[in-house]
Amino acid sequence: MKKNMGSADKIIRLLLAVSIAVLYFTGIISGSWALVLGLLAVIFTVTAFINFCPLYLPFGISTRRK
Repeated sequence: MKKNMGSADKIIRLLLAVSIAVLYFTGIISGSWALVLGLLAVIFTVTAFINFCPLYLPFGISTRRK
């Protein structure tokens, strides 16, 4: 698994995940939206920590500096 995420991409993903968590724990989102956005937040967090986004692979995208 070749790393394909740069630091700006990682920071944006982590900020989005934290934002979703805050919205959930403050009760702004609930129900189906909370489940969908919660899953998305988990995916953002995991991909940020492993520095790899599987959706970038088929398109040949890399935000990592060379």
